[in-house]
Amino acid sequence: MAKSLDGKSIIVTGAGRGIGREMALLCASEGAKVVVNDPGVAADGSGSSASPAEEVVEEIKKHGGTAVANFESVAEAIPASRIVKAAVDHFGKLDGVVNNAGILRDAIFHRMSIDAFEAVIKVHLMGSFYVSHAAARLFREQESGSFVHFTSTSGLVGNFGQANYAAAKLGIVGLSKSIALDMNRFNVRSNCVSPFAWSRMIGSIPTETEAEKERVAKIQQMGPEKIAPVVAFLLSDAAKDVTGQIFAVRMNEIFLMSQSRPLRSIHRGEGWTVESLAEHGMPALKSSFYKLDRSADIFNWDPV
Repeated sequence: MAKSLDGKSIIVTGAGRGIGREMALLCASEGAKVVVNDPGVAADGSGSSASPAEEVVEEIKKHGGTAVANFESVAEAIPASRIVKAAVDHFGKLDGVVNNAGILRDAIFHRMSIDAFEAVIKVHLMGSFYVSHAAARLFREQESGSFVHFTSTSGLVGNFGQANYAAAKLGIVGLSKSIALDMNRFNVRSNCVSPFAWSRMIGSIPTETEAEKERVAKIQQMGPEKIAPVVAFLLSDAAKDVTGQIFAVRMNEIFLMSQSRPLRSIHRGEGWTVESLAEHGMPALKSSFYKLDRSADIFNWDPV
């Protein structure tokens, strides 16, 4: 029986642990040759270790798959380009890129350091750009390829204490859509996945109150292995008509997320003044204002 990714060469960044690990393992089991990229940093981006990537490669090989470890950082352009080169050097080509690598440096906005903001932007947003940009030339030449970028409801909806992460993750949505538009003529696809899953990236959630403990217990039910099938599908030829979309995955639920479109409009033939905006414009629009919702307010039922 043919496997969905037979013969394909795939890069998964941040593949040493959590969601990335599960995606690398599943893609390999579906027949892909996998570049397992992970510099082995801590959740905040500090330190490094070859062990996480090497252990995933060994597990893939143990089950008869093909993989190679790569330890480059996505946060700088030249090292990121070497991840793409690794795929070509080892496997002769590249068919798919999963931009999963990430770090967290949470802080309430007025206390967030410039370094914390820039570091998260570099890994998530710039990293997704650097790896994708290096791969895009190959995809253009071969007139095929698939990008899967990781976003978050922290950016799509909102969350406390994550201005850096939210900005990066919503930026990735814009990046993905632009790639989808620019490269559609070359049969290159680009989609986003917003995962709900327990990993060390969210392992720092406080558990001091009973409500917090209950919330974390629910999140821990959502294993990272639940995310991998959607990603493997998006990398496969079965997804040849799927591009420019945002999918949220939560346990056994898959959501197609909305994208920004006009909600209501107002106009005056003579144009607007500050006074008429206050008296008429904003009151007319106010019933359609978005509340200050967080992700947990929107996804407020237990995972299925």
